[in-house]
Amino acid sequence: MAQHNELGKKGEQLAVDFLLQNHYEIVERNYRFDKAEVDIIAQKEAILAIIEVKTRSTTDFGNPQDFVKPKQIKNLVKAVDEYVTVNGLEVEVRFDIIAIVKNEKDYTIEHLENAFFHF
Repeated sequence: MAQHNELGKKGEQLAVDFLLQNHYEIVERNYRFDKAEVDIIAQKEAILAIIEVKTRSTTDFGNPQDFVKPKQIKNLVKAVDEYVTVNGLEVEVRFDIIAIVKNEKDYTIEHLENAFFHF
């Protein structure tokens, strides 16, 4: 497996662990619909948090959250609309980003709530 794929998998697991430590329930991982893949769908109280995980080995080219592009957001919103409809959910939906940067031997995790909105 390519090194960037391994880093991405590690980042997703770190994000799951972070969410669990912060009292979220993991509802789905890697949910796919059409052209989108939702990394993590989690719930905390009455909020369904849609989590996009971005992991980078350096910030030399920008922060991880800078790599979530408008087309990806559009596809995520479409996928989540389908997920909520198919599952008959009546919850508040929030789009978050968990940005992870690998340091020498550790990782920095930043949870950006309401990172982007429906549009």
